[in-house]
Amino acid sequence: MKDRNTELYQTMYLIRMSEEKIRAHYPSDKLKTPVHLCIGQEAIVTGVIHELKPEDQVFGTYRNHGIYLAKSGNTDRFFGEMFGRKTGEFRGKAGSMHLCSPRSGFMGSSAIVGTTIPLALGCAFVNKQKKNGRLTAVFFGDGAIDEGVFWESLNFACLKKIPLLFVCEDNNLAIHSKSSERQGYRSITDIIDRFDCHVIQSKSTDPEVIADLTAQGVTHSLEKGGPVFFHFKYYRYLEHVGVNEDFQFGYRSRDEFKRWQAIDPILLQRKKLLANGHHENSIRKIEAKIIEQIEKSILQASQAPFPPDTDLYQNVLV
Repeated sequence: MKDRNTELYQTMYLIRMSEEKIRAHYPSDKLKTPVHLCIGQEAIVTGVIHELKPEDQVFGTYRNHGIYLAKSGNTDRFFGEMFGRKTGEFRGKAGSMHLCSPRSGFMGSSAIVGTTIPLALGCAFVNKQKKNGRLTAVFFGDGAIDEGVFWESLNFACLKKIPLLFVCEDNNLAIHSKSSERQGYRSITDIIDRFDCHVIQSKSTDPEVIADLTAQGVTHSLEKGGPVFFHFKYYRYLEHVGVNEDFQFGYRSRDEFKRWQAIDPILLQRKKLLANGHHENSIRKIEAKIIEQIEKSILQASQAPFPPDTDLYQNVLV
């Protein structure tokens, strides 16, 4: 049985290298979808999902690759979707921004900010009514807090004591706008703490810290009922949409990036494995196996057929 640190590292490395391969292939125009990469924030999704049961359900935003890979681990269907092929999770129709995997408990994502929050609320409400023991988590950025639907969902979850995990991945940006330029308050957690909602926050980029905090929130939600709001800080390494750096636009500095890069989640976890007695060669074997898996999936996706024209009208509700 793998130890938790190894499992966390494997998941984060799978996410990071999958997105690095997307960066490498994106200029070729073979990937038939715009992408929002999560490089730099892998610790959050990895730590949270590690503490959820396989049957628990999650919702996400358009920056969802980490959620999909952490919940399913399936790179064949992932890259099939990225390449717009029949082998994709949704036969090439969903692309990156609407990626999900209901069979793995990843119930949905959306290109519209905040729209999966009420869906997650409804899912959590159903689970409570059925008393099936399932938890629901919804991932969203700090920009979604500016949407009215967040506050409506939070209020209802508190009022009805619905066991919903609100996971705010806060990079202090809504595209290019900083929180101070769009929010008329100083602390989101101070405000949410006034609700009947348990609040947990951290600035850590260590997935083990995130996992421990998530375990606390899960226990609180299951034993006492009601929602938990997680406020996790991180730094987005690349541009809002696409695969490049964007420091030339002036809304953030390269020095800030370097400060966060020094506590990169992959770097921290790799150092922890070495400190815990794992040999360099064993870690390299883990990494090589993951890279091999990704490259096989990319080759398979690039050689798979596109869906036929008739698929355009399949599974569409009008």
